[in-house]
Amino acid sequence: MIKVFLVEDEIIMREGIKRNIDWEKEGFLFVGEASDGELAYPMIQKTKPDILITDIKMPFMDGLELSRLVKQEMSDVKIIILSGYDDFELAQEGINIGITDYLLKPITGVKLLEAVKRVAQTVLEEREFQKTFEQERLENLQLARQKFFRSIVLGKSQTSALLKEGREIGMDLVANCYNILLFQIFADEEPGGDFGKKDNVAHDIEKVIENTPEILMVDLGIEGWAFILKESAEKPLKEIEDAFLKELKDILENYNEIEYFGGIGKAVERLSELNKCFEEASHAFAYRYLKERNQIIYSSALSEQPYIREEPELGSLEVKKLDRRVAERFLKTGLKSEVADFVDEYFLSFGERNIQSLLFRGYVTMDMYFAALALLEELGYEAEVLVESCGNIQDMVAVFSTEEANKEYLRKVLETTIDLRETVSQQKYHSILVDAKNYIEQHFDNEDISLNSVAASVNLSPNHFSSIFSQGTGQTFIEYLTSVRMEKARELLRTSSMKSAEIAYAVGYKDSHYFSYLFKKTQDCTPKEFRRQA
Repeated sequence: MIKVFLVEDEIIMREGIKRNIDWEKEGFLFVGEASDGELAYPMIQKTKPDILITDIKMPFMDGLELSRLVKQEMSDVKIIILSGYDDFELAQEGINIGITDYLLKPITGVKLLEAVKRVAQTVLEEREFQKTFEQERLENLQLARQKFFRSIVLGKSQTSALLKEGREIGMDLVANCYNILLFQIFADEEPGGDFGKKDNVAHDIEKVIENTPEILMVDLGIEGWAFILKESAEKPLKEIEDAFLKELKDILENYNEIEYFGGIGKAVERLSELNKCFEEASHAFAYRYLKERNQIIYSSALSEQPYIREEPELGSLEVKKLDRRVAERFLKTGLKSEVADFVDEYFLSFGERNIQSLLFRGYVTMDMYFAALALLEELGYEAEVLVESCGNIQDMVAVFSTEEANKEYLRKVLETTIDLRETVSQQKYHSILVDAKNYIEQHFDNEDISLNSVAASVNLSPNHFSSIFSQGTGQTFIEYLTSVRMEKARELLRTSSMKSAEIAYAVGYKDSHYFSYLFKKTQDCTPKEFRRQA
């Protein structure tokens, strides 16, 4: 509700205003009153009203001095001045201070209520503007941080450039020591799933980050999060790591339905070495397909088994180490960029004694091949599609000849399967995007339309929908919604005699000034100039 505060030294008038208007029924919350500005000021600081109604002439502190103080500290507060005819010059001074409106005494309750409602409408419009602006800012910031993180891990930018770009998006990278944690939570990602708890986890993690300046978070969308951990003057890096990992585990203990996995790299002292740290973290993170979930793996704890050249006897092979679920999990959720690391770690997990056996390698390769076939058939492909891309494994004796040949073949099988899986996924999400666009087309003129409401219309979580939408359209949700609204605005400017304020309302903007600002920003001309050109 809109909060109202009244300052009036005439007690009869003050009581009349307070009691003759049913504030709650009219949608307002009457939060306080005072007889002069000096008494009112601390009360206003405490109650933080949206609208201040004040007399202009009062003892101790008049309305203008009070207005000046309030505007300096709370610029969003709207002020209505009550003045007599002989106070006109003072009222003009009030306008310079930034009052919203002034009313001449005597004034009826009806007239005062009309004025308060007009001002309340301005408050609501500004709130909507701020909400939309903040949503757009957060979406753009997320994309900027993702792009920035990619440039970090590529290792091609100069340190000075990284520091400058980081500051521009609120990521202070100055530190003596760094590490990277890659982290992901797992829940039902299918349309129709319950995303509430997963979103709550994300919110809980974000709250921890807000209170931990030594940790910078990059939301990677469906790939999870990347956390850059920085050593501070007060805390060594290891202490920061341990405390943060404990907080993450504590958060996830409250959500039994959600699993997690993390991979943490080896600490580096230079910002320019963060790409190496990322490689180490990625190496550890790849184990989410090989190991049980609900753990965080340190890359420093990973070690290769000693190399054994002799051919083991058949009875010594540990076939029980072969778990098809590992391959199936990667085939269903892995990324193409992770294939090489996965194959290396998959082979390594069996131990050198097993992998040096040609028989065991053949068994591993055949098992992976059939797991890929099973998934592709589940997705609606014929078996021949894998044969056409990778060859018929039964005719490829050379595939089993060496460990590297096996790996190369499996990399090709996995990459082919993931490409085909993504094609199906894109087709599946294509219909979701079509539905989302149709929803936007039907509701773009509703000021309440938001990322959350559109995501709900296609039964996806806001975070998941945001990632799918930006990947599928090349635009953020706000950018797309704005483009739809601007296209409708151009159409109305060309084909109707509606005023700009009417067009703004017709395409979903209550604030005509914000509409004009967006139109000029996106169309490089004002609505008036566009109409004249048209």
